[in-house]
Amino acid sequence: MDNQSQKIIFGLKIKQLRKEQNLSFSQLSELSGMSISYLNEIEKGKKYPREDKIEALAEALNTTVAALTSSELGKKLAPLGELLKSNFLNELPLDLFGLDAGKIVELLANAPTKIGAFITTLVSISRRYALEQENFYFAALRSYQALHDNYFEEIEEKADEFVTKNNLPVNRAVPTRLLNKILKSKYRYRFEEMAFGEAFQELNRFRSIYLPDKKLLMVNNKLTETQRAFLLGKELAFNALKLKTRIYTSTFVKVNSFEEVLNNFKAAYFSGAILMNRESLLNDLNEFFSNPKWNSDDFVVIMNKYKASPEMFFHRLISIIPKYFGLDNIFFIRFNNRLSTSEYHLTKELHLNREHQPYGNALLEHYCRRWITVWMLQDLQSKQIKENYTGMLAGIQRSRFNGSNDEYLCFNDFKTCSPNSRYEH
Repeated sequence: MDNQSQKIIFGLKIKQLRKEQNLSFSQLSELSGMSISYLNEIEKGKKYPREDKIEALAEALNTTVAALTSSELGKKLAPLGELLKSNFLNELPLDLFGLDAGKIVELLANAPTKIGAFITTLVSISRRYALEQENFYFAALRSYQALHDNYFEEIEEKADEFVTKNNLPVNRAVPTRLLNKILKSKYRYRFEEMAFGEAFQELNRFRSIYLPDKKLLMVNNKLTETQRAFLLGKELAFNALKLKTRIYTSTFVKVNSFEEVLNNFKAAYFSGAILMNRESLLNDLNEFFSNPKWNSDDFVVIMNKYKASPEMFFHRLISIIPKYFGLDNIFFIRFNNRLSTSEYHLTKELHLNREHQPYGNALLEHYCRRWITVWMLQDLQSKQIKENYTGMLAGIQRSRFNGSNDEYLCFNDFKTCSPNSRYEH
């Protein structure tokens, strides 16, 4: 157990004993010879007293030094003790939400019986449904994105500075050779094209593997230019933003900390920002939305202008639209569908402001076939089979849910996955 957890547990014990004996802070101050402010800091888990002061507190509260310094808590506070011992609170990004572990524990300790039952229930549910720590990390990231409407000015400014400094084009696609050149000349990267699947089948799901000691980026030779540009943009982000804690594979093998998850998101955001310049894209969107009618071809033209995949493009849209168009009640979902099947899997989702329909859960229920996403996937599948179609389709749908005031305007884009669908953005 770390020092912070020891401070919190010690403070909880002092608070519990003081309340059980109906002692005010001033009374405990007189009995122990310590100031009220110091006692208050102890109870909040901010101070851990010296040995002589612990002895004074033990005498004042009619207990022993061993009882006060033990990591064990009484029955009522036992769930809190388990929570602290697990180090879970320290792993969560509480600071991103203006919280700290001490405040959380203080809140829980004020109603130990009810909150203890809640914690026990939560732990039980998480075990029953194999809810792992990394799920909390990604859930915390989604909440963090929603809290900021998925717009991060600091990263936008860093991206603009990077584009200007390195003379990257802003009104068209950024050539991968330019990104490659910057990584080589400025950050001393070396590159190696590899047929991952031929060497080891297990590596086939990765776009890249980075060896930091050698500054070697091994790139899967099956990547498209779009995927390669996004990958190189992320590598530039890790360096330009000085993100030291990072993953070295293109996708997570194991999540070690929330900082890894957050930095990976920042790198992806930065990559999207340098590949789809904010000002240029805003001009394109303003022109597009000024049209009186929806035009699918014009929508696809904007995407093709930046050589963006649908997912890259939509992630960029849900960063810009809330900030510059005032639409913060927005969501993003991605469905996957294999050719010649009628199964549609929701594989990614992000909800800003509140959770929308459809949404994913552990039961993997079927989704309403009236969503444009489903029937346009069917249309794309038909074109693939009959015409060997490899292009994009775009569509729009206005929907209202029966029995509620929920109404949606959904923009949709569909394309064929790469030969290995796991490469899809």
